[in-house]
Amino acid sequence: QVQLVESGGGLVQPGGSLTVSCAVSGRTYTTNVVGWFRQAPGKEREFIASIRWSDSRTNYANSMKGRFTISQAHAKTAVLLQMNDLKPEDTAVYYCAASAYIITKIATHYNSWGQGTQVTVSS
Repeated sequence: QVQLVESGGGLVQPGGSLTVSCAVSGRTYTTNVVGWFRQAPGKEREFIASIRWSDSRTNYANSMKGRFTISQAHAKTAVLLQMNDLKPEDTAVYYCAASAYIITKIATHYNSWGQGTQVTVSS
């Protein structure tokens, strides 16, 4: 089993930036991709981006390209999500998750999830 722990959420003003982190541990050899999702109140969980563990190849939702950047860090023990030009509609709980799929945007393909970190964009 893979364990994932998110951190770095908080309150940020519109137009600001924030980086959230996902610490990855456990049986990482079973993981091919780590993805970031978000879920706002009353809305479905939404794919943001994923990164392939072996070669750092990234994949983004079309609506997330440009303002969000996913990367590996700390000798591949963490996955970062850098968020720029944040808007109130980016307010959500942000989750990281691990999948054995080579590449996927589908939440049900991810079998290990973190507990989430709250990001609130407000003035």
